[in-house]
Amino acid sequence: MATIARIDIDETGPVRAVQGFLKTLLARGGVDAVLTPAHLVPAGTVMPTLISDPEALERADPLSPAFPLNAARLVSRLTRGSTSGRHVAAVLRPCEIRAFIELVKLNQGGLDNVLLIGLDCPGAMTNADFRVFGLEGDPLERTREFLRAVAGGESRPGGRSLAGACRVCEHPAPEGADLILGLHGADLDRAIPVLGNTARGEGVLTRLGLPDAPGAPGRREALDALTARNTAARDAMFEATAARTASLAGLAEYLSGCVNCYNCRVACPVCYCKECVFLTDVFDYKPDQYLGWARKRGAIKLPADTVFFHLTRLAHMSTACVGCGQCSNACPNDVPVMELFRTVAERTQGAFGYQPGRSPDEAPPMTVFREDEFSEMTGEAH
Repeated sequence: MATIARIDIDETGPVRAVQGFLKTLLARGGVDAVLTPAHLVPAGTVMPTLISDPEALERADPLSPAFPLNAARLVSRLTRGSTSGRHVAAVLRPCEIRAFIELVKLNQGGLDNVLLIGLDCPGAMTNADFRVFGLEGDPLERTREFLRAVAGGESRPGGRSLAGACRVCEHPAPEGADLILGLHGADLDRAIPVLGNTARGEGVLTRLGLPDAPGAPGRREALDALTARNTAARDAMFEATAARTASLAGLAEYLSGCVNCYNCRVACPVCYCKECVFLTDVFDYKPDQYLGWARKRGAIKLPADTVFFHLTRLAHMSTACVGCGQCSNACPNDVPVMELFRTVAERTQGAFGYQPGRSPDEAPPMTVFREDEFSEMTGEAH
């Protein structure tokens, strides 16, 4: 059984309690800095922030419903090729941990010098909704209001819907973390269970000297109920998206709002290519080509190649998609990119029996040869 300690919560609330935990971690946990969501100014927006000064942790708000970007690539920058011997703790959502593990498997980061602290994910708002909800009044009290609403089963905490990706996420628990803050099922007016999920995590808990907890009562039941609800919503989303994109004409209509801004590519945590073909001159057509296509078809949508861009991204990324939804969060025209990517990813990942971010020891599809793979296509029976 995993080692379980607790973070006691007083009248100042759960965010202050987690800040105190992170300060203790800096003092006794063997880390040199903490990467955590924090308010850039006392009542400002929340962004991932690398903090080495304990006093600066007064701005930390890792429980906030803000999710401006998936921090996996930031952790990869802090760990790739690191030989300094310095260690960083990173407070991450489950989808961020899974994305980071995918990057590690692609040689874009390392696990040796990072302590992964995962949150049971309460969900997040879109950037637009958080700007309305989270930046009014005391931001830490707003976070507390959000957590209470989620714990109470409200479908619109703070009067705002959770982001679409969060409503269909079947992985609310950070299975790949060293330490887990067990928010689901916890009484967030009293204490947060802290689970040592790996040998490294258990060693850190021992050094921190936190009070023991008898367990995490109600956590598994809360996680199971949330997973079941989100899985049902996910399956309905898959069905609706597949119906809308079943033909090339349907796919073109689905993506008709795309303006080739490539925000979704930039926001994707596992899209790591140093040079993208769409940022080269491959698609810099001559004027006569555009006019020729327009004469042939009668009309041509500009910018061109929007469907091809997304098909190329799907071919590259559907096996690695972790469903964080940042592609949709970054889209200026509300194209439902997440829904499409998740629908296709479900099929490609299922075909390979692969779940991205499940384990650093599990090789990504098509990087290893398996003799018995896709025997129904090769005609070889094993």
